[in-house]
Amino acid sequence: MKIIIVGTAYPYRGGLASFNERLAREYASEGHEVEIITFTLQYPNFLFPGKSQFSSEKTPKDLKIQRRISSINPLNWIKVGKEIKKKAPDLVIFCYWTSFIAPCFATIAQYARSPQTKMVGLVHNMIPHEPTPLDKWLPQYFVKNMDGFLAMANSVVEDIQHFDKKNKPKIVVPHPVYDHYGKIVSKSEAALKLGLPENKRYVLFFGFIRHYKGLDLLLEAFADKRLKDMEVQLVVACEFYENPEPYLKQIAHLGLGNRVELRTNFIPESEVKYYFSIADLVAQPYRSATQSGVSQIAYHFEKPMLVTNVGGLAEIIPNGKVGYVVNGQPKEIADAIVDFYQNHREETFLPNIKTEKQKYGWDKMTAAINSLFFKH
Repeated sequence: MKIIIVGTAYPYRGGLASFNERLAREYASEGHEVEIITFTLQYPNFLFPGKSQFSSEKTPKDLKIQRRISSINPLNWIKVGKEIKKKAPDLVIFCYWTSFIAPCFATIAQYARSPQTKMVGLVHNMIPHEPTPLDKWLPQYFVKNMDGFLAMANSVVEDIQHFDKKNKPKIVVPHPVYDHYGKIVSKSEAALKLGLPENKRYVLFFGFIRHYKGLDLLLEAFADKRLKDMEVQLVVACEFYENPEPYLKQIAHLGLGNRVELRTNFIPESEVKYYFSIADLVAQPYRSATQSGVSQIAYHFEKPMLVTNVGGLAEIIPNGKVGYVVNGQPKEIADAIVDFYQNHREETFLPNIKTEKQKYGWDKMTAAINSLFFKH
């Protein structure tokens, strides 16, 4: 098939760009003709909460990536849609993550439409974790112009259904394992690379920092005397997407300065393996969630996880089998971490993680997308 993926990709950085590039590679490995059409302008700078939108990594040589889309220029959307139509693809996959992009993607799909081309919405989040009034109506334009949808959590399908008046085809496939970050390295090598003591216990909080991610809950849990006595350290490997001051004040107030390692610049792909290799446990104390790319990095590096019972997290982290599912109170989070170290749970979890991760192959995602419209 001829497939076009529309969404963020190199030179933009982050988990969504990595996702789209990995999906393109999977389709290419299956013998399909695939290209990614990405942005010339993704966000105006005043709308982007991080330090930079752009990757410092080398240009991927194995992918066809075209920078064509301005997210804020409706005339450009029409032009790109017509360009896609001329290419006559069998499948156009719109990788959707925010209401801001809904008018852009909807217009491109409208002008790219032809009888032979199917439009798929691959939806990470239909409604943002921190919604605004615009999020109640903008997504309907995107949904209206798709032929079918793939989501990675049941809660996202429910959100899509809210906007879908025609009951279009939908399928749920869990987020695949992020397997492109390299192999795990020894704890000693990771410690040397990161400049951290090798002989400590480390819990990792990874991704980016916003209120809904619950870092404040994890910090509160780390104030538990039991964790202090066990000399458990917290590594925060995240970029702040909001004001850091409340977190810095909380760390000082709780007396955690010597037990919390802040690495709050964007973590390049080439360094991700070191943070996961040094970690004993990966914590995701989120207040809200759909699915999580962080969980799938943890699966790749075969690390136990601690997650809260929100969104689709409990669907992919079997409690007591590969980690912990808790209700998000700091004491429950602390109790789980204490149990993990006190009872040497890593020995129990590791074989289960190796088995569980087999469910999350990229071939399962491509097969699911294809099954929406194409019968074999």
